[in-house]
Amino acid sequence: MDDSMLKRVFFTATELAAMGLPGLPSTSRSILRIGQKNGWKRPGVCRRHKGQGAGFEFHYSVLPAPAQAALLARVGPSQAPAGQMLPKASARPRERGEIWAWFDRQTEVRREKARQRMMLLLRIDEIIAQGVGRVLAIETVSREAGVGVSTLRDWLDLVRGVHRSDWMPALTPVKRGGARAKIDVPEQVWDVLRADYLRLSQPSFESCYRRTQAIAHAKGWAMPTKRTALRRMRALAPAVVIKARQGSEAEKQLYPAQTRSRAHFHALQAVNTDGHKWDVFVKWPDGSIGRPMMVAFQDLYSGKFLAWRTARSENKDSVRLAFGDLVERFGIPDRCYMDNGRAFASKWLTGGIPNRYRFKVKSEEPVGIMTQLGVDIHWTTPYAGQSKPIERGFGDFARDIAKHPAFEGAYCGNSPMAKPENYGARAIPIAEFVAIIDREIDLHNAREGRRSEVCGGTLSFDQAFDASYAQALIRRPTAEQRRLCFLAGEQVLVRPDGTLNLFGNRYFDEALWAHRGARVTVRFDPDHLHAPLTVHSIDGVFLATAREIEAIGFDDTAAARRHAQARGEHRKATRALLEAERKLSLEELAALQPTAPAREATPAPAAIRPFRAVRGNLALAEEIEIDPSAQDAAVLKFDRDFGRAVQMLRAARDDGLGAD
Repeated sequence: MDDSMLKRVFFTATELAAMGLPGLPSTSRSILRIGQKNGWKRPGVCRRHKGQGAGFEFHYSVLPAPAQAALLARVGPSQAPAGQMLPKASARPRERGEIWAWFDRQTEVRREKARQRMMLLLRIDEIIAQGVGRVLAIETVSREAGVGVSTLRDWLDLVRGVHRSDWMPALTPVKRGGARAKIDVPEQVWDVLRADYLRLSQPSFESCYRRTQAIAHAKGWAMPTKRTALRRMRALAPAVVIKARQGSEAEKQLYPAQTRSRAHFHALQAVNTDGHKWDVFVKWPDGSIGRPMMVAFQDLYSGKFLAWRTARSENKDSVRLAFGDLVERFGIPDRCYMDNGRAFASKWLTGGIPNRYRFKVKSEEPVGIMTQLGVDIHWTTPYAGQSKPIERGFGDFARDIAKHPAFEGAYCGNSPMAKPENYGARAIPIAEFVAIIDREIDLHNAREGRRSEVCGGTLSFDQAFDASYAQALIRRPTAEQRRLCFLAGEQVLVRPDGTLNLFGNRYFDEALWAHRGARVTVRFDPDHLHAPLTVHSIDGVFLATAREIEAIGFDDTAAARRHAQARGEHRKATRALLEAERKLSLEELAALQPTAPAREATPAPAAIRPFRAVRGNLALAEEIEIDPSAQDAAVLKFDRDFGRAVQMLRAARDDGLGAD
């Protein structure tokens, strides 16, 4: 074979006959006959021979598969066959894995067209397998499907040399477009367009494009077409566009939420709590109208609402009472998930927890109720429904209970833009409202067919809770622990007389004398301030039960006599107690004192220090040797002289004379 054929892809019939390729006759006439029968003379695979002699030359891709393999083995690799009329490499990849990846990115319409084309080609192969010639088979399918013969031949060229399993991507139509002149767009244009488009005001692309076009015209910059600019904006990362145009919260929602299972808990092992403001107007006993606030506790395992209280606002008392209902009815939970709002992070509920992150933590603050009961507190993110499943239940309440027929006319909507037409038509008395929501929440817990992980689409929250509660180890509260939950707490100072002042009332117990001047925690019923209250130390140790000291009229002599009599009896009892404690008299105590040891003689000094005498106020000192035997006489003489000098100074002052 001539070396000039090594890089050729078109060959004449004479050259093909001379090669002796398998599947082809050995004469050029026979090869031309086969070519005429199979339609080799068509654009793309047939062209006029430019060398010596007349005739045509054919692309090797029209040859039978055995002849193609033998020819490629002889001439080696060459450029891609031009006769296949495949799209450009940029439109469709060549590697098998890339071809199918490209096919998956195509629209469903294009994939369906590829399937229809493949079915027609398979029909042609089926007719050829029955002994019909290729040309006749193509014409037959053309008449059956109403597709042109040349179109079918083009499709056959697309799959020539391609395995049948890969015909679908090979037959997929490719979007073709005429080449357009490219312009060099300065980067400043894209900077201006992005800065204008990526704003929280969410301006339309049309307005951003117009403003950018005006700036580009003034600066002399080349401006891309609107479709090109829009395609450039759509190519930006979705997270970047959402964060810039919708804010951080919207961007945060793009990240998939974590799936958190609660099936590993048992009933009452963990609860979560939060407040919910009802979208219903109620009338309070004093005649005022407002939207009530409910504080509720929900079991994390089953989703059942365990306890709830309704008040004017979310405060520590409603949280404490709802928690007290939970403890009284079901027991003490091991864990509680809540956010650190002012009501839930109150020192009376969670005091003593080092990571409360609410209010100023003081060393003398009282230990909270939940802390004393050993409840493990977990703080959650406020307004984050994923960290508190109770938010999902509140959504059901807002959709179902708040729109109950009994509340028609009192429902106010969940936002100012969602006010019903009968807004403010009536208000539900608070007692009636509480009775209805108590009944509706019980029905909410009893509804079967819950699709949660624990209920499995069949059980209710009540059934799931009861089944686990019967098998769980529950901590039941004692009488003292119930008192902690149902009584409010306040920190007061014990007066010197052992009394306590609380909301204008005075309380007393003798045991408080031992704690005079100290701060203590008192627990009381806010609705019954005249009832006895319990007194505890700062760290929660019970000290006494103090009773109220009732005020009496100024002229109530009978009450004064009773008070004096009680005080006398108390003093008498105190004297008796003192006598019982003091068993020894003072004489007996003095007799028990040890006697002092006998005094020894004072030894004589080794030397005598000179005595310096100061006379008058002249600060003159004379060193006088004093005999020990005359020491007392010298002292007396100094006292007399010093006294005379003082009298003389006083007389001179009285006469107006100077110190001189």
